[in-house]
Amino acid sequence: MSTEGKRGEYNRHSSEVDTNKVEKDLIIQARKLVQSKSGVFDPDEETYRGRSRSVDRDKGLPTIPRQDSDAQIPTMEDSYRSLLKSVGEDPNRQGLQKTPERAAKALMFFTKGYEEKLQDLLNDAIFDEDHDEMVIVRDIEMFSMCEHHLVPFVGKVSIGYIPNKRVIGLSKVARIVEMFSRRLQVQERLTKQIALALTEAVKPTGVGVVIEASHMCMVMRGVQKLNSQTVTSCMLGVFREDSKTREEFLTLLRR
Repeated sequence: MSTEGKRGEYNRHSSEVDTNKVEKDLIIQARKLVQSKSGVFDPDEETYRGRSRSVDRDKGLPTIPRQDSDAQIPTMEDSYRSLLKSVGEDPNRQGLQKTPERAAKALMFFTKGYEEKLQDLLNDAIFDEDHDEMVIVRDIEMFSMCEHHLVPFVGKVSIGYIPNKRVIGLSKVARIVEMFSRRLQVQERLTKQIALALTEAVKPTGVGVVIEASHMCMVMRGVQKLNSQTVTSCMLGVFREDSKTREEFLTLLRR
């Protein structure tokens, strides 16, 4: 076989391999992004203070499964009463008598994402579709809790992906945001978790996530900068590797 013939055969073979590797490489890249900050524990099951601790693959972080929420309320009420006393208040005065119960239930709602799993959330809303152009869901409202100060940060999430023969129900994109934002968070990790979850859900050729949020820990305390905004992004697959694809995504977000 001639040299050119061999080269042509090699190029065709390389192209096929590259195409087949897109999906696997995207998952590996997404995993590494999470592992680089938080690590992934292995094996999947460990022991933590006498209880089973499982690795939440949605987060890349070890978690202790949340116990029955209603059963936790009385203990949390006692803690809130103690906090009220510590700040100089009387938890028995009329306006505060039910505050510990309300606050406990509110915190459980703010962190209800710990009770949700990606596969349950998707509920088979993944569809085979011969579509390979960019899909963007923009300006999804997001409410989360800063894990450093337990105060809110609020903002908007914009997500884009390029399908690889499969698409996700649009409402599920918003539900993924809700699941991860309803946990104690930092914005940087939240951005990566959303990108990784969408990657695992539909295995696209690329994912881009941009979050813009205002943090009450900077507004209500500390530097007290009312108009500050924090912007984070996570680009996977062709969104990271191809500057034209990335620019198209960011341009559409600015419209």
